[in-house]
Amino acid sequence: MSLIPFLLCAFPAVADPLTGDAFDSYTQGKTLFYDSEGRTYGAEAYLRNRRVRWSFLDGTCQEGHWYPQGDEICFLYDGSDRPQCWRFDLSERGLNAVLDDGFGRTELNEVPPEGRDLICPGPDVGV
Repeated sequence: MSLIPFLLCAFPAVADPLTGDAFDSYTQGKTLFYDSEGRTYGAEAYLRNRRVRWSFLDGTCQEGHWYPQGDEICFLYDGSDRPQCWRFDLSERGLNAVLDDGFGRTELNEVPPEGRDLICPGPDVGV
């Protein structure tokens, strides 16, 4: 009896990373919400020309842009000179993202908005 069928069942296939074009096609014009290990992590609005707006859903938002680099999608936010490069793949449940930056590993999963909104009131509102 061959072990190959057993091994294929025991170890699920690893999805191929999304290309820049596939990532753009899936995300453009959407606001996606992400969880990490079952906890709310944040949301990102994907705008035209690879612009993004990120929030940890704490009322503070960061503007930036993304670009493909190898098999990763890198995000550079205004005021930062250090990009964050994530590996994205697409499953039947949505986007999955992994950041391995030398400080640790972060895994995010796209989740339904469940009535949440990405609210960015702007700087110094109400001051």
